[in-house]
Amino acid sequence: MTATATMSALPDLIAEGQTTEAAFLKHIFVRDQMAEWSRQPLVMARAEGVFYWDVHGKRYHDAISGIYVVSVGHNNRRVIEAIKQQLDVLAFSPPMHGTNPLAVQLANLLAELAPGDLSTVKFQTGGAEVVEAAIKLARQYHKLTGSPGKYKILSRYLSWHGSTLGALSASGLKSRRTVNEPMAPGFVHVFPPTCYRCPFGKTYSDCGITCATLVGDVIEMEDPATVAAVLVEPIGHTGGIIDPPEEYLPILREVCDRHNVLLIFDEIITGIGRTGRMFAAETFGVTPDVLCVAKGLSGGYAPLSAMICRRPIAEAFWGPIAENPGFVEGHTFEGNPVSCAVGIAVLREILERDLLGNAQAQGRRLRARFEELARKYPVIGDIRGKGLFQGIEFVRDRATRERFPDAVAFGVQVGRRALAQGLLCRFDPHWIAFGPPLIVTAEQVDEMVAILDRSLGEVLAELDGAAKAAS
Repeated sequence: MTATATMSALPDLIAEGQTTEAAFLKHIFVRDQMAEWSRQPLVMARAEGVFYWDVHGKRYHDAISGIYVVSVGHNNRRVIEAIKQQLDVLAFSPPMHGTNPLAVQLANLLAELAPGDLSTVKFQTGGAEVVEAAIKLARQYHKLTGSPGKYKILSRYLSWHGSTLGALSASGLKSRRTVNEPMAPGFVHVFPPTCYRCPFGKTYSDCGITCATLVGDVIEMEDPATVAAVLVEPIGHTGGIIDPPEEYLPILREVCDRHNVLLIFDEIITGIGRTGRMFAAETFGVTPDVLCVAKGLSGGYAPLSAMICRRPIAEAFWGPIAENPGFVEGHTFEGNPVSCAVGIAVLREILERDLLGNAQAQGRRLRARFEELARKYPVIGDIRGKGLFQGIEFVRDRATRERFPDAVAFGVQVGRRALAQGLLCRFDPHWIAFGPPLIVTAEQVDEMVAILDRSLGEVLAELDGAAKAAS
């Protein structure tokens, strides 16, 4: 039997005792530890709307859009038809020699939708690639404009920008950096705006927004003549949905302007409607010099990402080839016509169905449901995020904000219990996050939170029972 045939027949073969999932899946790397994951592997077979079904036929509420990707829902017929039609016309165009009509059309649409004078687009295939492109753009821009010594990139601890070396070097997660060190040179990290657990021991709003003003101090200490860009996620994901105070990003904008430093927004997650506006830059009212989008831009139907830069930056790359090589950056599948057809269909779906309005409405509902859980369970210490990108931080003691011991991994226990009950969400030892598709309904939001409610109650009951038994 071929591998393809075996995969389609996997549930039946397991039932008949001819194979095990662990044995069949030993040839593929996944993001989890393989030995751990293979004990209870999750293999999805199909999806529709906001639901997945695994190879055993079990249904899951997709409260995380796959991984913040499936913006317009699974099995969206408009997007699928766009793919089919484009495959009949042009599947690949020569990237070294030019572009194609779909790439031009998508670039124009993004330029129309992006805030301010963000108007020139470079396409890539994934989030890490497009962050790498933004880093290169910043360094090349300064060389072309008379500041060749500006090369350093300031980013934040707890951030995640991608798995390629440059993006990983900008990222601030020690668990993912340490195993790959040494990192690339030229990256400096600052503390993120974690107001609930201020690294400076201050309280908002009497803190002076130290987390933002300190960025200017770091640039001064590093020497502004060496700093090319500040790279941030408007709302950080890893670290527990780091939603900054409203003053934070405007201060970063002023600091960057003062020091001739580019401000780069990594909107791989927050872009394309997730916060209730097309871009989080609009949600916060701050226009960066460079904006990176991916994930929701293609809705999960094809690899696609885009770097959008302001007009004055793009203009620096125009000139005689003998003096100006242009933006030296390229990938085989950039501007792929099928991927761009997908991007156009996704954006039209969002605009014509008013999915931004739905994200705002269902985001308010999600916040209200999370607040109901907080009144019921004192282990919910904080609720953060905007639109359909929200998270909960768990604490052992709400008054002191003391966390559960790492060994308890409370958030992981809750997340795994929820998964067993048919709910996909993002979970870490101390927090969980929801990010359902922009098409989610009020009823589906309630169903998702109800599963989380049951899971929380069951985990707390088990911990309470274990504590009583130990005493």
